Amino acid sequence: TLYRQLARLKRWGFVLEVDGHYAPGPLGLQLALGFDLASHLVRQARPDMLALAQRSQESVGLIVAVNDQAVCLDMVESQQSLRCSFEKGRSVPLRAGASAKCLLAHLPEAARAAVLDAQWGPGTPARQAAQDELDAIRRAGFAMSAAEVDPGVWGCSVPLFGATRQAVGALTLMAPILRAQGQEQVLIRMAVVAAARISRQLAIH
Repeated sequence: TLYRQLARLKRWGFVLEVDGHYAPGPLGLQLALGFDLASHLVRQARPDMLALAQRSQESVGLIVAVNDQAVCLDMVESQQSLRCSFEKGRSVPLRAGASAKCLLAHLPEAARAAVLDAQWGPGTPARQAAQDELDAIRRAGFAMSAAEVDPGVWGCSVPLFGATRQAVGALTLMAPILRAQGQEQVLIRMAVVAAARISRQLAIH
């Protein structure tokens, strides 16, 4: 059954076979490029992502929640030789790091509870501690982490809200820990202001 499905995907151009190994095909790339151009969220966020990256001199990512994963939709990399990056298309579990925690904190209550139950088990002290941390993130309006996912990486993530005031993603500013030390509050303010601008654009378009 799997081979028949792969053969069909090869005919359509979604899958490429080379020496018995399979990889995404050219049609998949075309769809990805089309998504970048057509995505309302990417189009509205991109100008402020560029401005934030230029002002902070650090990398900026646009991250969304898909099932129980945080997925990078778009990325503007710092021009500095030592920089942090979250590759477009890369995903990490909604568990550790500023982006994942920010997204998880702003999921609808039932979805958030399901992820926490799956990760920690219902009614456990670890689950309650995770819930308390997410509640604090919601109150603060941002999530911050240092070396939780990648060693040496500091990050600040701020939710993005659409017209219905539901969170549609997160804006994440990331920098080497050594460069962020002592500048955390300045970088957080930059990210919060940029995210607010993007949310205003999403609300009116």
